[in-house]
Amino acid sequence: MSSVGFVMLCHTALNRAAEVARHWAERDCPVVIHVDKRVSTGAYTGLQTALSDLGNIRFSKRHKCEWGTWSLVAASQTAAEVMLEDFPDVRHVYLASGSCLPLRPVEELRDYLIARPRTDFIESVTTQDVEWTVGGLNAERFQLRFPFSWKRHRLLFDRYVEMQRAVGFRRKIPEGLVPHLGSQWWCLTRQTLSAILQDPARQIHDRYFKRVWIPDESYYQTLARLYSTRVESRSLTLSKFDFQGKPHMFYDDHLHLLRRSDCFVARKAWPQANRLYDTFLGPDHTGSQMAEPAPGKIDRVFAKAQERRTRGRAGLYMHSRFPNQDWENGKTCARYSVFQGFKDLFEDFEPWLSRRLGVRVHGNLFDPVRARFAGGADVYAGCLPASAKLRDYNPQMFLTSLIWNTRGERQIFQLSPRDNQKIGWFLSSDSNVQISAITGAWAVPLFLSNRNFSEIRKEAAMMQKREVEFVNTLRSVKTRADVRIWSLAEFIEEPMENLQSILDAMDGPSAPRLTEAPRMANLDGFGRFLQNLKNQGMKPFVMGDFPATSTETHENPGGSRPYLVQK
Repeated sequence: MSSVGFVMLCHTALNRAAEVARHWAERDCPVVIHVDKRVSTGAYTGLQTALSDLGNIRFSKRHKCEWGTWSLVAASQTAAEVMLEDFPDVRHVYLASGSCLPLRPVEELRDYLIARPRTDFIESVTTQDVEWTVGGLNAERFQLRFPFSWKRHRLLFDRYVEMQRAVGFRRKIPEGLVPHLGSQWWCLTRQTLSAILQDPARQIHDRYFKRVWIPDESYYQTLARLYSTRVESRSLTLSKFDFQGKPHMFYDDHLHLLRRSDCFVARKAWPQANRLYDTFLGPDHTGSQMAEPAPGKIDRVFAKAQERRTRGRAGLYMHSRFPNQDWENGKTCARYSVFQGFKDLFEDFEPWLSRRLGVRVHGNLFDPVRARFAGGADVYAGCLPASAKLRDYNPQMFLTSLIWNTRGERQIFQLSPRDNQKIGWFLSSDSNVQISAITGAWAVPLFLSNRNFSEIRKEAAMMQKREVEFVNTLRSVKTRADVRIWSLAEFIEEPMENLQSILDAMDGPSAPRLTEAPRMANLDGFGRFLQNLKNQGMKPFVMGDFPATSTETHENPGGSRPYLVQK
C-alpha cells in the first residue's frame, strides 16, 4: 500500500523525532532513521527501544555529521539505500529532519504523490540564474576546494579560500554536470533516487562533491537534473529563513500560519511547542482536501516580520539591530532643529523662539556641565537625566532617545563649539535635522566679557578650531541634514530675512511673516576686538568681514528690532 517513505536525519530532541516517526509508521509509511554519531549511545538505544514495536522502521549506519560538510549527504545516502532495499513498495522517498513536523494527514500526501508518480520535488536552480545564497559563496562553492570545516576551523577555511583565489585555482567539474543549488529537503521518486545512488559514475560524483561547500544543498539538486523526467523545482517542506540565512523556528503561536501554508511538512518546530505537536499529530487533525502547497500565503507575514527585525520603526533602536552601525531605519524618528550661534548673537533667543513657535525650546543639550533642558529640568521625557556624565556615555543614543520620547513635539536645541563635539558627525548624517549655524557668533560673548585678553585669545583659537571642524563635517558630501550656514557678518546684514527663511523651512511657506526679531547684542567695537585678536597673533576668519573702524552695529533704542547704521 505504501507509496511514500520517510528518511529522517536526527541529532537532537529524539523524543519528538520518535513521535513523528511513529505518526508516519502507524499510517503505513516506512521510516528509516539516521541518528548523528555524536548522539550518545544511551540516547540512541532509547530511541530504538521506543520504536521497536513498529516493523516498518529501520535505523541506518551512523555518521558523525557536521553542517556544511559531506557527512550530511553520506547520512542521507546510507538511509536512502536502506529504504530502497527494504521497502520495494515505496515510490517516493521524502527526506526530513528530526525537527520536522507533519502539517497534513499522511493520506493527503500519499494521494498527492500518487497523482504525480514521476514527479521529483526538489528545489534546483543554477547559480547563474538565481543567486539565492545569503552571506556565503555562490559559484565558487563548485570551483574551489573546501577541506576545512567552516564552523570549527574558520581561519583555515578563509585562508585556504584566499590562497586558491590568489593562484587562480579552479576545479574541473565532472563531465555532464551542471551545478545546481536548492533546499536540502526533497521528495524524489524511486527511479530518480536509485539512478543517483546506483550510477556507475557515482564514485566520481561523490569524490567531486566531497570538496564542495555545503554539498547537501547541491548534490541531489545537481544529479536529479541528470535522471529526472520531471522536476518540480520546489520543496513540499515549509522551511523559512531569516535575513542571515538561518532557519526560522516555529512555535505554538505560529499554528494558524502553518495551517494556512497547506504544506505537508514544516521545518523546524520547537521541541517544546506542545500545542503544535498535539494539533498536527492528533487523531482529529484534518487536512486541506488536496490543496496545493502554498508557502507563499505566509510569505508576506514573514517578509513583514523580517523588515521589522532588520529595519524596525524609524528612530527606534533595539537589540537585533543596535550593535550594527547603519542598520537602523533612520537615525531619529522625527524632525528637529539645531541652532548654533543664535544664542550668542541674540540676548533672548530661546524665549523668543518658544513664543514664536509655541513649543518648548531647549538650551545647549550638550553643554559640558549638564544638559540644558527647557525650563531647567533635571529629568526630561523618558527619564533622560541632565547629567553630563550619563549623557556623554553615548551622546547619540541620548539624542535619539529624546526625539523618540517626545514624538509629536518638535525638539529644538542650541549647539556651540563649547559643547561636546562628539554629536557633530551624527547630526550631519541625520536627514531629520535642520541645522542653522552662524559661524563666529561664539566670539560675541568673548567680546562682551570682562576677562584677560590672553585668556580670550586662547579660548577664541580653540573655539574657532572646533567650529571649523564642525562646519567641514556639515559641508561633507555625505551630509544628509538640512544645513544653513552664515558667517556672522552675512547674518547681521539681513537678520529678519534670514530668520524668516529658517522659520519657513520649519513651518512651511504658509508661516506668517516676522514682525519682530529677538534683541541683538550690541556689537559696537566688535571689529576693533577682532583686530586686537589679530594683533595678538590669533587670526579670526569665521566671522566674515568686520572692518575695525568703518561699520558698527547698534540696537534700536525704540524697540527690539535690530538695524545697521553706516558711519
